[in-house]
Amino acid sequence: MLTPEQILIIKESQAEAIKMKSLPPATLKLAYENQWFNLWVPKVYAGLEASLVEGLTLLEALAYVDGGYAWTVTLCSGANMFAGFLEPSLAKGIFSQPTVCWGGSGRAAGTANWDGEHYILSGEWQYATGAPHLTHFTLNANLLDQGVPVLNEDGEQAVSSFFVPRDQVLMHYDWTSFGLECTASHRFSLQNIKVAKNHAFLLDPSAKKSDSPLFDIPFMPFAEITLLVNYVGMFRRFLDLVEKYFFEKSKDPNWASQYSKERFKLLDAIQTDFHARREHVFALAQTIWANVIAGNFEGNNGPYEDLASFSRTFVKDMRLQVVELFPLLGIRASQAEQEINIVFRNIFTASQHSLLNGR
Repeated sequence: MLTPEQILIIKESQAEAIKMKSLPPATLKLAYENQWFNLWVPKVYAGLEASLVEGLTLLEALAYVDGGYAWTVTLCSGANMFAGFLEPSLAKGIFSQPTVCWGGSGRAAGTANWDGEHYILSGEWQYATGAPHLTHFTLNANLLDQGVPVLNEDGEQAVSSFFVPRDQVLMHYDWTSFGLECTASHRFSLQNIKVAKNHAFLLDPSAKKSDSPLFDIPFMPFAEITLLVNYVGMFRRFLDLVEKYFFEKSKDPNWASQYSKERFKLLDAIQTDFHARREHVFALAQTIWANVIAGNFEGNNGPYEDLASFSRTFVKDMRLQVVELFPLLGIRASQAEQEINIVFRNIFTASQHSLLNGR
C-alpha cells in the first residue's frame, strides 16, 4: 500500500513531528497529494471513496510506519467522511478544495440553540486531532430551541453534529501527551457562533446523502474498526522491533544461553496469537463490506456485535502484552529517541481513547 519513497518521507519526518508536536510540511504534503484525508470521501466530491478493506489496509500500513501520523490520518479522514451526510451541493463546494481537512470531537458538549433562523453554538470540546491544519472543526452539541432543551423520541436530551469553519474557532494549545505528539489534539471552543441549518448533520445511515455503501455502515462500528487497525499496525511494529532486539542480543553467548529460548518462545506465542486475531479483523471487515454491498443490512448485526466485543478484548490484550515484553528490552527501550520507545508511547497514548478502552 505504501511505496518506499512514502515510507522514507514518513520515517525521516517522525523526529521533527514529535519535536513540533504537529505534522511537518513534508508529511502534510504527502497526505494531501495522496488524498489520504479524503480516503472515505465520495469520488463525486474528488475523494478516493475507498472500500472498507482497502482503507483499513492503508491505515494499518501507516500505523506500522508511524503511529502518530496514522492516528492523524485516521481521525481526519474519519471526519472528512462526514461529507456523505451533507447536502451534495454543500459537500462538493467544500471537499473540492485540495487541502480540506476536518476534525474535532465526538463527545456531546456545549449547546446548539436554534433561534428560528440559525444555530448559535457555544461550548468547549477536547481532543481535536490535527487541530493546527484543520480547515473545519466538527462537534456534537446538545440541542436547544429558543433556549429550551430539545428531547429525542426516548425523552432524552437531543444531540446533533455540526461543522464550523476554522476561522470561527478558538483553539487552545494544550496537547502535552507523552505519545502521539504529532496528532496535536488540542482543545477548542466556540462562543455564540452563528451557523446555518445545513451545518448540522446526523451521522446515521438513514440520513446519508451519498450512494456509496460506506455510509450504510453505522458510524460506531466504522470508528471502532478504523481505530482498531491503528493499534494493530503499531503493535505489529512493536513485535518486529522486539524480535529484532532479541536477535541482536542472541549474538551474545551469555545472553543466548540464559534467555534466548524462553524469550523467543514467549514472543512466538504472542506473534502467533496476534496474527490470527489480525486476520479475524480483516475477515470481519470483508464480511461487513460484502453485506453492505449486497444491501444485506440485517445480516450485519452479527459482525457489528462481534467487532464491538472482539476489538476491546484485542486492544486490552495487546496493551498487556506490551507491558509483558517491555521490561525485557533493556535500558535502550527507555530512551525517548529510540523507535521502540516511540511505538511504546504511541500505543499507550492511543489506549486512553475511550472507544476501545476495555478496562
